[in-house]
Amino acid sequence: MNLSDSRTAGQPESQRAQTSHTPISRISAAEAVFAALRRAIEGGQFDIGTKLSSEATLAGQYGVSRSVIREALRSCNTLGLTMTKTGKGTFIVANKVANDLTLGQYSARDLNEARPHIEVPAAGLAAVRRTDEELEHLKEIVQEMLQETDPEAWVNLDASFHSAVARASGNRVFASVVSDIREALAHQSETLNLVADRQHRSDDEHVGVLNAIEAGDSEGASQAMADHLQAVSIALDTILSK
Repeated sequence: MNLSDSRTAGQPESQRAQTSHTPISRISAAEAVFAALRRAIEGGQFDIGTKLSSEATLAGQYGVSRSVIREALRSCNTLGLTMTKTGKGTFIVANKVANDLTLGQYSARDLNEARPHIEVPAAGLAAVRRTDEELEHLKEIVQEMLQETDPEAWVNLDASFHSAVARASGNRVFASVVSDIREALAHQSETLNLVADRQHRSDDEHVGVLNAIEAGDSEGASQAMADHLQAVSIALDTILSK
């Protein structure tokens, strides 16, 4: 859902971008607010350096909570459109998305290039090396993810799942590398869920990886992880090319 689907559809774009008063459902609220802000920024409605309204003001304009506004602004920051300065507010720093995204210490391109070489073989090894305890831990994480409705909690579980798969591989190098990029993985998941609505599709893909690991199917686990990472890569490319 985006703001064009709401009762503000008949208003001018500029008015919808900053003054919508129509409440939006919690599930798609952050995505809708982000989409409106991105259209306004890329459409030239703000000059570089412009300070956006406060979180409280934006929350009132969109009819959502401040936490929803913070989610939308985090995504704008991640895409390089805005910068939030503590105690000062959020400022427009670009009128188009950068060619790459900064996700913690790493870029999206770096992650996309590296992850298949680490997590695909790790998943294959996990299928044949995981202990019963490690399998139960993976099941618990996936079950929590399927039931989780809080976006921030979900991205932490997502990072935990990938870390747990790497540990279950029995390869300390794989486990160490995935642990090192955990923060970047969380940033990536947060952005994809907000901008590309990836959470439920990721859930399905994680279930596929888990099922193959449980079945001891090394080839199947590797392929399931490869498919998941490819879907993530495609979603990121879509974000950057919009």
